[in-house]
Amino acid sequence: MLQNEYDAQNKQITLINTAISGQTTDNAILKIDAWLEAHQPSHVLIELGGNDGIRGFPVSILQKHLTELITKSQAAGAKVAVMAIQIPPNLGPRYSKMFADSYGKVTNETNSYLMPYFMLDIAIEPSLMQDDNLHPNAKAQLIIRDFMSLEIDKWLQQ
Repeated sequence: MLQNEYDAQNKQITLINTAISGQTTDNAILKIDAWLEAHQPSHVLIELGGNDGIRGFPVSILQKHLTELITKSQAAGAKVAVMAIQIPPNLGPRYSKMFADSYGKVTNETNSYLMPYFMLDIAIEPSLMQDDNLHPNAKAQLIIRDFMSLEIDKWLQQ
């Protein structure tokens, strides 16, 4: 949907989605070198960690993995943005805060761009969520497209 929007606006942006459902940051580390070599991107948006968080992975490991993904992308010549992720509070407020704070910490340390989380307004609206209350439904997709278009445009203007 986002690529169609860019095409309709005649924006010279080609999106390549390497997302894999259920992927964790350690899974992505195993694939990042091949993705960078195959696609040679000018920009990389990392939107990972939610699956790490809902599985209770240590925050230090999340930060290590995100840093590695960022530095590998930067070494390949890409400008990098990392989307801040938040997780449901079922693992407690301390873990949830440490988890959410990791994104700002890592982007500050790696001089990468911190993009806000696309789910903040969607997750609080039950009519936009699937029955699992973790994933957006079809009604949410246009909202996500518009959010991502706006946020990617802000990033590209940096």
